[in-house]
Amino acid sequence: MTTGTPPPTVPKRSRARTLVPLGIAAWLILEIWLLTVVAGASSGLLVLLLLIGGLLLGGYVIKRAGRRAFRNLTETVRQQQSGETDPAAGSGGGEGNALIMLAGLLLIIPGFLSDAAGLLLLLPPVRTSAARLFERSIDKRIRAAVPGGFGEGFQQARIRYPDGKVVQGEVVRDDGSGSHARPDDLGPRPPLTR
Repeated sequence: MTTGTPPPTVPKRSRARTLVPLGIAAWLILEIWLLTVVAGASSGLLVLLLLIGGLLLGGYVIKRAGRRAFRNLTETVRQQQSGETDPAAGSGGGEGNALIMLAGLLLIIPGFLSDAAGLLLLLPPVRTSAARLFERSIDKRIRAAVPGGFGEGFQQARIRYPDGKVVQGEVVRDDGSGSHARPDDLGPRPPLTR
């Protein structure tokens, strides 16, 4: 038996959902290959020491950036509670903590490519340009977003699944105050029909 509704279409997979797993797999293969090449050219002990050094340096970087972020947060809360509204006083030195923490995380991840990327992110000019690039990307996505898309998402879901069940009912207010009640709300209503 057929109904008048078309079969649901499978949404098209985005390019990011296709390329990100492939990129991660390629990065892992390259990291493992580079570790074996360096271990073959030198000793396995040197590779182990380099990986442990990256782990320790990454932990130190994350700890330091976390302390700085917590200190900035505490200072901002203190300024707001005391009534100071100078935005320049609270924002100095707070920029880049997220990228510094990302650099520490990249240093902790075993591998030489991630360590190189983490060390590059520790350099202030690279960190500044990465922050600008990220900010431009976010601004571009925000400008490309359709206004009012959230409500239309619900409408699309309703159109996509037209056989969804609707439970009819009514709201019964039992607050005891008649100040909000309108004359139509006092009696029972007939059920809603299409």
